[in-house]
Amino acid sequence: MNKQGKCPVVQGQDYEVSVTDLGIHGEGIGKVEGFTVFVPGALPGEKAKVRISRVKKSYAVGKLIALKETTPHRVKPECPVYDQCGGCQISHLSYEAQLEVKHRSVVNVIERIAGEDGALVEPVIPAAHPFGYRNKMAIPAGFVKGVPSLGYYRQGTHDIVPTAFCNIQKEENNDLLRFAAEFIRKHSISCYNEKTGKGSLRHVMGRVGDDGKLMVVLITATRDLPCEEEWVREMTEALPFVVSIYHNVQDRKGNVILGKTIRKLYGSDTLKASIGPLQFEVSPYSFFQVHREQAEVLYSKALEFAQLTGEETVIDAYCGTGTISLYLAQKAKHVLGIEIVPAAIEDAKKNALRNHVDNADFVAADAGVIMPKLYKQGSRPDVIVMDPIRAGCSEDILKAAAGMEPKRIVYVSCGPSTFARDAKILAQMGYQLRKVQPVDMFPQTMHVELVALLERKQLFPYREKAGKIKNTEMEQLSRSPTKKSDQDSD
Repeated sequence: MNKQGKCPVVQGQDYEVSVTDLGIHGEGIGKVEGFTVFVPGALPGEKAKVRISRVKKSYAVGKLIALKETTPHRVKPECPVYDQCGGCQISHLSYEAQLEVKHRSVVNVIERIAGEDGALVEPVIPAAHPFGYRNKMAIPAGFVKGVPSLGYYRQGTHDIVPTAFCNIQKEENNDLLRFAAEFIRKHSISCYNEKTGKGSLRHVMGRVGDDGKLMVVLITATRDLPCEEEWVREMTEALPFVVSIYHNVQDRKGNVILGKTIRKLYGSDTLKASIGPLQFEVSPYSFFQVHREQAEVLYSKALEFAQLTGEETVIDAYCGTGTISLYLAQKAKHVLGIEIVPAAIEDAKKNALRNHVDNADFVAADAGVIMPKLYKQGSRPDVIVMDPIRAGCSEDILKAAAGMEPKRIVYVSCGPSTFARDAKILAQMGYQLRKVQPVDMFPQTMHVELVALLERKQLFPYREKAGKIKNTEMEQLSRSPTKKSDQDSD
């Protein structure tokens, strides 16, 4: 409603909207008589003729009819299905302007939610390669006008938009996409129908490792893989860089791509992939950063903020498969990685052995439970690193981290707003926000990650009484955590 308490727009009517900002999905934001209107496709600094398609109590959504004034930052997307696919939200915006939008979004949450000075936010570190960076592809299969097809989902739907390439994917994944699309048409492969639950092929997954080597996972709703022998023979002939082929069964409804049943059809068990000086073995289920170059930038910044001299003990409270832990171990005396997912801890231990790191240990546990125990046992880490899921840290972990009184907390976040919330809580527990460094991990999208440094205020240390934190036994920790989404960081 406007100041007069009336809705100034009517569904189906046209209005002139001056766009001033972008929403979380890359849609333009403007106002009509003070009433918010979202306009997909419009950019800040533009005036647009907009036809209202939906009216809600506090906002409306409009269709872009024509641009009356355009911003000099508007560019023509190279992707022919850009306006249909929901993957790249802001490819119509110059890269320099993308960085500015992301910087402004981080400043906004730091000031509005954390209550801190926006000047603490450094300019976003750009990607050297803003296209062709994604090393992981999971593309859905389906029927389009009765023809077996591969493509990305139309924005806001599960309708497939057929395509032969994706501008942000590694070329090896695009080669796989073109091969698989031709293969399923040639062999009349039965694709899965979400509505009926019938059909077989659901997704084709590709993961690119070192030297352009490719792991392929074919995901079906059925126990068998149609044309299995042909898949292996024709794929290895057409794509000589394929080193591994798996068949995975996902027979449950929903958006989870991989099922629990998997078998290898060809090649090696794992894929070799490096970040900086460290090498990792990647399996079909492994978490691994999809933009390796920027992951190295992010981890290097976390290492810088940790200010390690070789004498410090470090706790990595959300260590996953140990990537950040092993990075920190290069300059720390000792690193303890904590992760609630046992399989991830096993991968972390293997990664430590693979990289000859002997000053890092890993434990499968709930950090909010085990950290107070470690404190009681006399553990006093100099630095605590946290890299939680998009939802941020639990209250127990924030209390536990502050209660251990480290000199510094280094917080890596894929959700700036939840980080800002947690930073405000940590400030109440005696930790002052010192630096915020955004990193562009996902160019052409609205997503931005950051690494932040918080330091303990010497005069106001925070101590949490152990009795306020649940004391569940480590071996009883069997609940399933929420994992990072594929679009955020994998």
